[in-house]
Amino acid sequence: MATTRLTINNNGSVRVEGDFEIVDKDGNVYHLGGRSVVSICRCGMSQNKPFCDGSHKGHFEHNAVAFDLPPKKQ
Repeated sequence: MATTRLTINNNGSVRVEGDFEIVDKDGNVYHLGGRSVVSICRCGMSQNKPFCDGSHKGHFEHNAVAFDLPPKKQ
């Protein structure tokens, strides 16, 4: 099993667990206060982006079902 696991939740966030670091576009680290699990917003409604604050409830629908990507283009 990988040291980092991302779970795409139905109608909600991406849950990130394990050993990870989150940085902004300039490489600045988000200090996570010792957390080893966070949820990342997928709907764009969170007031705490990039983190989920639950604003999506009742306003965002996506049935998360795994699938295979096509082969990488050369």
